[in-house]
Amino acid sequence: MLKEKHQEDREFDFTANDFARVRKLIYQHAGISLSEAKTDMVYSRVGRRLRSVGYSSFKEYLDNLENESNPDEWEAFTNALTTNLTSFFREEHHFPILAEHLLSLKKPIRIWCSAASTGEEPYTIAMTACEAFGTMKPPIEIIATDIDTNVLATAARGVYPYERVSKLSEKRRKDFFQKGTGAQEGSVRVRNELRSLIHFQPLNLLEPQWALKEPFDVIFCRNVMIYFDKPTQSKILSRFVSLMKPHALLFAGHSENFLYVSNDYNLRGKTVYELNDGENAKRGTSLLRGVIA
Repeated sequence: MLKEKHQEDREFDFTANDFARVRKLIYQHAGISLSEAKTDMVYSRVGRRLRSVGYSSFKEYLDNLENESNPDEWEAFTNALTTNLTSFFREEHHFPILAEHLLSLKKPIRIWCSAASTGEEPYTIAMTACEAFGTMKPPIEIIATDIDTNVLATAARGVYPYERVSKLSEKRRKDFFQKGTGAQEGSVRVRNELRSLIHFQPLNLLEPQWALKEPFDVIFCRNVMIYFDKPTQSKILSRFVSLMKPHALLFAGHSENFLYVSNDYNLRGKTVYELNDGENAKRGTSLLRGVIA
C-alpha cells in the first residue's frame, strides 16, 4: 500500500488509488503486472509524463488518459513503465546453441526477437549468424519487435556509447561496428550490413492479432514473461506455437521457466525450448487435413 506520509515530499498528488489505477491500466494495455513494491518507480516514471504534459496530479492525468482516445499518450504511458535492461551477448550461453541450430536449417531462416529493446539482442543474433556462416550476408531475416517505440527508435539507429561494446572482443568491434568521429567521438554505429538483416517494428504481445504471418525457425522471448502473470504467459506461449516451425527453438531468460506454464514445449537446453512431440504431431495432422481438403 502507498505510504501517504510521503506525500508532503512529492511534487504531485499520488494516492494509493492512483497507484492501483496505474497498475490496472498497464496490465490491461500491456499485460505488465506491477507489484506493490513498485510505487516509487511508478511515481518517478509517470511523474515525468505529468511534468511534460502539464498535469498537477496523477488523478487528473489518469482521468484524461482513460477518457480521451489519445494513442500517443497511451504510447508514452506504456513507454514510461517499460523496463529495458539489455546488453550485447547477454546470457552468452545461448549463442553457441543458436549458431549450431542455424547451420542445421533449411534456408532462408526466419528469426523473431520479440523484445528488441534498444537493439542489443537482435544485433547479437545477427552477429552470431554472420560468424556462423562466415559472411556479412547470412541467409537470415530477423524481425525485431517491442512495445516501447522509444527504444525501437534507438535500436533502428544502431548508435551506442563506446562503453556498450567495450566488453566485446576487438575482432567483433572491428567487424560489426564503426567508431564515431568528430561530434560522434566516443560512440559506435552498427555497420549497415548488420542493420540490413533486421526489420524493426512495434508490437504489443497482448494485441489480439500480431502482424506476423509466416512461421519462424527461432523465437527469442527473453526476460519478458517475468513481467506477466501466469494466465498471460500461458496465452502468449500458446500463440507462439502457431508461429514456430516444427524444428524451431524458443529462447527464454535465465529466470524464466516455461514448463510450469505450458505443456506445448520441451526443454532443449538451459532456458532453450522446442515444441514437444505431441504438439508437432498435432500440427502435422492439421497440415495433412489441409492438403486432403
